[in-house]
Parts: sequence; structure tokens; C-alpha cells
Amino acid sequence: MGKREWIEHYQIIFYIIALALGLAIGLAMPENAGSLSAMISPLLAVLLTVMFSQIPFLELRIAMYNKRFIGALVMANFVVVPLVVWGLTFIFPQSPPILLGVYLVLLTPCIDYVIVFSQLGHGDAKLMLAATPFLFILQVVLLPIYLWIFLGKEYIGLMKIEPFVEAFMLLIVGPLLLAIAIQLWSKKMVIGGKTINIMAWLPVPFMAIVLFVVVTSQIWKLRNDYEQIVGVIPIYLLFLLVMPIFSRIIGGLFRLNAKEGRTLIFSSGTRNSLVVLPLALSLPKEQASLVAAVVVMQTVIELFGEMIYIRLIPMLVWRGGE
Repeated sequence: MGKREWIEHYQIIFYIIALALGLAIGLAMPENAGSLSAMISPLLAVLLTVMFSQIPFLELRIAMYNKRFIGALVMANFVVVPLVVWGLTFIFPQSPPILLGVYLVLLTPCIDYVIVFSQLGHGDAKLMLAATPFLFILQVVLLPIYLWIFLGKEYIGLMKIEPFVEAFMLLIVGPLLLAIAIQLWSKKMVIGGKTINIMAWLPVPFMAIVLFVVVTSQIWKLRNDYEQIVGVIPIYLLFLLVMPIFSRIIGGLFRLNAKEGRTLIFSSGTRNSLVVLPLALSLPKEQASLVAAVVVMQTVIELFGEMIYIRLIPMLVWRGGE
């Protein structure tokens, strides 16, 4: 086993260490840790650039025409997920501000680091990348409708499109164009090829850095509102537990292969927390802090959940097709 394969084989250990350090430092030094939040988007952009640089983009057009996968993705994220979220919030009722945070984060599928998690969990990063425009457009269109159905028309006006557009351009379009440029450079110059090879070492270390920065910079927000938001923990845990089961069923109905199926599971279980957090903070002052804390709680729980997903989904939920 080479050094790079060794790093990838033991990646979960690095991620757990990063999460544990983030929790410890974020809780011990909240006045300093919060300043790291400005680093989240740039680090994510670097991580996704590194990840995209390893994707053969000539095959991306083929992925875009995978109608079975797109159909399964739409059903899982925009039909089954809302029903699951409604059911969980019915079982564990919350006050309207807390429900707003839960709906914001659970009804919006991730469009950024889910690509990395899909790759690490033996899914198909090309498929996930090709699907991001569909996920982006549908969640922007459907989120106000979901909020109207679940909370009432007074919450529709709280929905803003700017954070979604900004995140899509910064975290998807920008890294994608840069990665394509690097790939073209690698075909023309030897140093470009060496750069691609060096970048192949970076996904695991940068993922660990991103996890550390996210947890360190956000965990302090839970301290003041913890007693109010502790009731959402069962909702988030059960969501992570049941979505692989429903996604496995949906994947079977759409006759997805193993890699497609694992990708579907990561998409349905991974939420758009880093995008909706600015949306939560843009709410009226009396709601912003509590809603943001609800979103951050989901982020922390999800990151630990993804560590389990990476290991168990290819081993137990959807095996084969490596």
C-alpha cells in the first residue's frame, strides 16, 4: 500500500481527529474560534477544486444524460425528504422559529461538499457534479412552496435567492472552471501533469481542514441556545438513519447500479447547511440567532454522520460495483 492509498484508507481517523479538535477548541475559545467562519467558503472552494481536478470531464456529458439517476435524485430529495421531514417534525414538535431552521436545512439538498463525500464513500462524483444544477434550481424554486405548506405564507418572504446563487458560483462554477483549466494545462505541459498528481494527494487533508474549521467556528453558536434547540437532535439523527433506507428503495425502483445508488444516498442524506446558514443569519434579528443555531446543530451532527456514511454505506447499505 502506497502512502497516498494509506492516507485514503485511514481517512476516517483523520476526520474524527479534526472533528474532536474542532469541538474542543471551539468550545474552549469561542471568542477566537468564531473568526474562522470567514475561511469556510474559501477552503471549500479549494477542496472542490482539488476534487474536480481528478474528475475526467469528458465523461461528465454522459453523466448528465443519466435520466434514471436524475429521476431517482428528484424523487428522493423533493418528494420523499419533505415527507420524512414533515413526519419527524410531527413526532417531535417544535416552536415556529426552530421549525423554520429545521425546514431550511433539511429541505435543501447539498450542492457542494456532498460531491467530496460521495467520492470518499465510493459513489460517483461525476454524477453528483452533473446533478448540481438540477438540485440548485429545484431547491430555490421549491423551498418557498415547502415553507408555505409547512409554516404558512408569512414565511415565504423570508426566502432570499442571493445566498444560493453566491454559493453556486463560488463553490461550484469557480472551482469547476479552474479544475478544467488545470486539466487542459496538464495535457500541454509536464509541470501541469505534475500539478494534477500533487493535487491527488490533497482531498483527504483538505477535507480534514474543512471539518475542523466548520466545527471550530460554528460550535460556539450552540452554547447560548442549546436548551431551546436540544429537541431537534432526534430529528437530525433519525433523518440520517432513515434516508439511506428510503434511498436504497428508490434506487432499486429506478434500477440504479451500486455507485449510482451510493451517490443517491449521500445526496439525500447530506443537506445544504453551509449555504442556508447565511440565509438564516439574514432573517430578522429576533429570529436569526435561534434559526442559525438550529442550522449549526444540524451541521455538527451531519458531519459526524458522514463519517459513518463513508464507512458503512459501501459496506452494508449498497455493496459492490467498486
